[in-house]
Amino acid sequence: MKDLLCFGDSNTYGYDPENKLRYDLGERWTGILSRELLPFGIRVDEEGLCGRTTDFEDRYRPGRRGSDALPKLLKSYSPEAVIIMLGTNDCKSYFGNTPSTITDGLKKLIGQVREYSSRAKILLISPIHLASGVGEKGFDEEFDEDSVKLSRELRSAYSKLAESTGCEFLAASDYASPSVADREHLDRSGHRALAAAIFNKVKKEAFI
Repeated sequence: MKDLLCFGDSNTYGYDPENKLRYDLGERWTGILSRELLPFGIRVDEEGLCGRTTDFEDRYRPGRRGSDALPKLLKSYSPEAVIIMLGTNDCKSYFGNTPSTITDGLKKLIGQVREYSSRAKILLISPIHLASGVGEKGFDEEFDEDSVKLSRELRSAYSKLAESTGCEFLAASDYASPSVADREHLDRSGHRALAAAIFNKVKKEAFI
């Protein structure tokens, strides 16, 4: 049995924007992917945390820095491959980030995986776009319209980073959009579409 570690934020955790709980295992993309890959001898290890960033300490939500958690998880799961889908929370307005500072955070995560194992494969996934108005009252005021613009710039930045570091690449925004409920998180159809895209990437391109 091979292990595939899925390391991400609330859209990997499976946050349900309708009821603010969590999608069932069979509804979130990690659970769907697990069901599809298990017959091929691949176990999916879910590690999604709401609010997780690449390498930035959130003063409002401590313990969300991805670079603090990843080395421990790599030792715990000993995966043959890692999927990293982070960046949405890095777009929060108070971080003042750019595509370059966010990819610097990703470089650190990639380096941690490579330090753990030079043979472990990495699939870098750029997140879905934030929808216009996500920072309006009643939605998520940690974001603003600059956050929306930044989220749309990540696809190109991640693609270039993946190419320069020898990682595989997939853009979640090519397959899914944020829900109308909160303009930030995947709905059920988005989870299904993303799971299908990742499954095709993993199996057709022999990612693991």
